[in-house]
Amino acid sequence: MSVLNVFSRAVVFGLLAAIGWGATAPTCLGEEPPAEALRFFETKIRPIFAEHCQKCHGAEKQWSSFRLDSREAILRGGDFGTAVVPGKPDEGLLLSAVRQTDPDLMMPPKGKLTDAQIADLETWIRQGAHFPAEIATKSRFRDPQHWSFQKVAQPSIPVVVDPAWPQSPIDHFILARLESQQLTPAKTADKRTLIRRATFDLTGLPPTPAEVDAFLSDDRPDAFARLVDRLLESPAYGERWGRHWLDVARYADSNGLDENIAHGNAWRYRDYVVASLNGDKPYRQFVREQLAGDLLPAASDAQRAELYVATGFLAIGPKVLAEPDKTKMEMDIIDEQIDTVGKALLGLTLGCARCHDHKFDPIETADYYALAGIFKSTKTMESLKTIAKWHENRLPDSTFEALKSEYDRQLSEKKSALDQLIASATQQIPEPERKDLTPENLEKKFSEEVQKQLAALRADVAAFEKQAPEPPAAMGVTEQGVVDVSIHIRGSHLKLGDIVPRRTPVVFTSTTAPTFSTSQSGRLELADWITASDHPLTYRVLVNRVWRWHFGKGIVRSPDNFGMLGELPTHPELLDWLTQKFIEQGTSLKSLHRLIMLSSTYQQSSIPSDQTKEKDPENLLWGRFETRRLEAEAVRDSLLAVGGQLDHTRGGSLLQVKNREFFFDHTSKDKTSYATHRRSLYLPIVRNHVYDLFQLLDYPDAAVTTGDRATTTVAPQALLMLNSDLVAEASSGLAQQLLAQEADTASRVKQAIARAYAREATAAEITAAAQFLTRAEELLQAKVSDADLRHQQAWQAYCQTLLAANEFIYVR
Repeated sequence: MSVLNVFSRAVVFGLLAAIGWGATAPTCLGEEPPAEALRFFETKIRPIFAEHCQKCHGAEKQWSSFRLDSREAILRGGDFGTAVVPGKPDEGLLLSAVRQTDPDLMMPPKGKLTDAQIADLETWIRQGAHFPAEIATKSRFRDPQHWSFQKVAQPSIPVVVDPAWPQSPIDHFILARLESQQLTPAKTADKRTLIRRATFDLTGLPPTPAEVDAFLSDDRPDAFARLVDRLLESPAYGERWGRHWLDVARYADSNGLDENIAHGNAWRYRDYVVASLNGDKPYRQFVREQLAGDLLPAASDAQRAELYVATGFLAIGPKVLAEPDKTKMEMDIIDEQIDTVGKALLGLTLGCARCHDHKFDPIETADYYALAGIFKSTKTMESLKTIAKWHENRLPDSTFEALKSEYDRQLSEKKSALDQLIASATQQIPEPERKDLTPENLEKKFSEEVQKQLAALRADVAAFEKQAPEPPAAMGVTEQGVVDVSIHIRGSHLKLGDIVPRRTPVVFTSTTAPTFSTSQSGRLELADWITASDHPLTYRVLVNRVWRWHFGKGIVRSPDNFGMLGELPTHPELLDWLTQKFIEQGTSLKSLHRLIMLSSTYQQSSIPSDQTKEKDPENLLWGRFETRRLEAEAVRDSLLAVGGQLDHTRGGSLLQVKNREFFFDHTSKDKTSYATHRRSLYLPIVRNHVYDLFQLLDYPDAAVTTGDRATTTVAPQALLMLNSDLVAEASSGLAQQLLAQEADTASRVKQAIARAYAREATAAEITAAAQFLTRAEELLQAKVSDADLRHQQAWQAYCQTLLAANEFIYVR
């Protein structure tokens, strides 16, 4: 238990108030985005209704006066009563009927739904029973002239009234909009704020006092540019920004869903992402490798291995591995791949066209199945037999052959010793006696000593066989037989329509459609089409993601949806200018970072003018830098860093289960361990069972693309910072450093605040800390007799108040 628990609440919370622990934080963004609700309905719920329900409860027939073709009808219910109560799955009759717990109300009558389908219905009801309304104004939706489908423009840089403020063309676009509303940007942030902001932004770690001091003493005009360059060269950059991409790629170390078994080799894809970003691999190449790395040329075994690993992007999604209908399983996996490619790379919900033409975007069902042909011609699964096995690419590795050869030699020696012992012991038994004996009965004639030796040798062989080196492999995809897919009417593989040749969606007229090979899946053609310089979406989507990860919100505030249900860009000309610049600079992410971070827009204070705050409370015009909370990983890593405990070892796996092994055994014992001081990036991500600290701090759903993490503010987060072992250990580590390195109270307080907040302590904080420490030692006197230990625990308690404060986990 934390040492804070021995103190008076009044003393502790009094100091917390003095240092700003109760400051206002961003409000909860808890509601599910409409597009996600729509996606869930269209892919999970509508197919159930279409296949099992609407023949008797649709527009033509309404048995029991109940129909399932509109939300109003569903909520109205039928002769038996209320069918669905949004948000309350157990209060309506629908779930009771499909669970078939009531013999008088068992639906569907021709056979029970699968457990997965029933679970989806329960989720749908719990989330509010969303049902897309019929579209009355067709012209508003499915518009091929929607802004994001148009060619990226080449806007001119606006002229501004105040030419002194802009440091970059970015600033001209921002300032012009502010001036049009008679507003001014916030002042430039001070240097301490800038180094803390930039260091967290690019590395996910706090700056050290020495780094802060070096930046403060650098009075060269390009000091901040030099700081940005240094941070971009840090290996921690790839770990920080790699984690952003892993949100988009729905990375996880387990399958989730029905068979939550280990993705034992997924870590290779994670490390590939980190290495790619640290090496500033062009985004165009990064995307091509993830879609079709196995089809690209390689100059060496190492490069071939890297390209195989890259295709893990298509393989690491969740799969229903025990699905009895193998064709449905395959189409569900293909659907997940299409959905991920659409959202992650194009900002489109392509999966919504599986059962019918997209309700909102100009994507036809035929477009969907044209893409499905590409992925059906791609080998993602090694076997569809229960439990299905995903495919893994064997990686070229010359060292493995030598390792395997040595292992085989040792195993052969062990087995030979066993055979020799059996042969020798057999010779000791007279021929007539052993003539009619089975091997098992023969061994019973051996001496007790020989039988003990046999048991030991066999145990040794069995144990050694479990240590067999596995060939290096990575989750990924490769080619299989090329096929075109038929349209699945209402998404059902049991009702097929016309065959659709593999192609790209027809709405994209500003970029040339590729001709697909008859001998390959088409992934390479798809990759080249997506990464073409004139594609209207690919680079806009990426630039917007980078802007969102720098500023907390995107220019398009729905980064995963650039379609009709997505938000319009606040600054469309700026988005297109940045996109053109990104392409001109060879799709270099590091160049894009420099472009954004060296602008006056990025370097603004988070304190707006009164007029700007009143006229633009949501900061749509970017008249200030947005204060925001650190993500879960950065919170944990900062605690370890400030406590002097962070282990900077990079790469590799921390899984304690083997590939395809369950994370929970038959007793439900959890085999996952988070007992490490490695960076959070390397902790296991187990779907359906995410690390508690991550869950509390809004870790995203690792089953879907997430380009915009939510930020909630709830009481358990404060309790975590006050009571968790992680915070207590970090506080102890910080206290020990202060006691060892500083001579007096004032010096220690100054150093503690410099490490925690990257700023100087105020006189009031030094006084408050001294009072806190004195009172803490008084309270401890009755429980702790050793004066040195009492002194140390008082300092630990003080350090914990610093780490529990908002200032520690928020960036301004």
